[in-house]
Amino acid sequence: MFLCRFDGQSRLLVRSLLSGGSGAHTALAVFRKQQRANPDTSLGNLLETLCRHEVSRPEADTEPLTVKPLVCLFPALFKQNLLSFMCLVHSALPVNAAHRLLKCLSQDSHPNPWITALVRQLERNLGTHRKQPLYSSQCSQRLTELSQRLAGSGETRGWAECFSSDTVRFESQNVVDLPELGTQRKRKSSLINLESDGEEMEQQSKRMKICENEQVDAEEQSVKMETPGGSESDAPAEASAPASCCDDLPEHIKVSVLQIKDLLESQTEWDQSSTDVFKVLNDCDPSQVEVLCNMLSLSSLPEQTLPKLCSSILSLSPDLSYSTAATLIKSLLLEKVLSLSEPASRCLVTAVTSLCSQYPRPMCHALIGPVLEETNIGPPQAELLNRLIEGCLDSHYRLLVLQMTFKIPWSEAVLSIIHSLLDSKPVLNEELFTQFTEQLVSQGPQFTKSVKFAKMMLTVLTKYSSNVTATHKHSLSGSLMLNGTFLKKPLQAALKRITHT
Repeated sequence: MFLCRFDGQSRLLVRSLLSGGSGAHTALAVFRKQQRANPDTSLGNLLETLCRHEVSRPEADTEPLTVKPLVCLFPALFKQNLLSFMCLVHSALPVNAAHRLLKCLSQDSHPNPWITALVRQLERNLGTHRKQPLYSSQCSQRLTELSQRLAGSGETRGWAECFSSDTVRFESQNVVDLPELGTQRKRKSSLINLESDGEEMEQQSKRMKICENEQVDAEEQSVKMETPGGSESDAPAEASAPASCCDDLPEHIKVSVLQIKDLLESQTEWDQSSTDVFKVLNDCDPSQVEVLCNMLSLSSLPEQTLPKLCSSILSLSPDLSYSTAATLIKSLLLEKVLSLSEPASRCLVTAVTSLCSQYPRPMCHALIGPVLEETNIGPPQAELLNRLIEGCLDSHYRLLVLQMTFKIPWSEAVLSIIHSLLDSKPVLNEELFTQFTEQLVSQGPQFTKSVKFAKMMLTVLTKYSSNVTATHKHSLSGSLMLNGTFLKKPLQAALKRITHT
């Protein structure tokens, strides 16, 4: 519910920090991407927003409303991930904003030892000299007891000796190399285990192993993203685009690609700021739009995401150019429509019809035309195209689609589409009607047993009887002689009723 408070780049980081035990390392990978896309990327906006005051809902109805920094309203795991992430990138932090955030965290009414230790560690990293150790007094007492039990005497050595001074510090760098992340995890694991003993220690160890596995997975994914030798199947979708093409994109487009990708993968509702990231489409030329679509792997986008995406695209002002809309429609919808083996889902129908209503010409050339050219389309494709013809295309574009059928071999599915076009009764001039009758005569012999073809012929002879000239009548009469369906006699009777003055 607080995501709307953040700008686009900060929202990506917040989502990463909310993603579980590996949140700090996921956020580090996101931040690295943002830095590569825009070297001037700053964490200032993120920290400032977290410091803003928000009204806090009381735990009991009888308690008054309070105002707290936004960071205090997030769950403890988010705070731990945030502080761990800040430790990893402390050299890139705006110092004043970081200090304000630490001050806000000191107002937390439910602090835990782990967050307290991370705050102290971060203060040391930022140059704030504090003599307090990272561990709590309770941890110190348990550590001493544990050391005594392990040593078998009252003399304190080993761990207790190591943690007896205030000079404990962690070495960290601006951007931590991946091999060092394992060392960081071991240190964190040691600190947590020292605060527990007996059964508590065993349970904590199990939890740490789970988090450890999640972090390793995140790091392996990061390595695959950044290693040129990684296999194509292991790399994320955005890495599948050729590196040279990606490098040609302007920096602000690269940033927008990252934002759009994160948005498409999120399960949250989209707000106005989410829609705004798609404005980058109006800044792209046709080749850049194609690269952007490849990086986002729009052809494999889940269908349930299509309505939200199309709604955002349709709300853009000004409208997309013809070339941009055509590239987007082809990348987003063509493969999904061609692969249909059953009627299209509600999400796919909504996406196709909404885009067709606003961008009919790009839809005709980028989707309808290529679908018609496929030789193996079936009823699901025909049904979807008929929906577009009946509900989204005006007479001009119906004529355009009809002309497309003159250039392809006909099939039963294409016959269904042509019949739907004729039922909408577009106005055919003499030239177009002549071309159409030539197609009827030339492609008719393969449909002598087809009831669909016979019904289409009957529609031509009844609804377009005024267009039939003597020449047309002679050609169609010879074609009807070959018809072998139960509609042969009605067809001949309809043709005979057409007279010429």
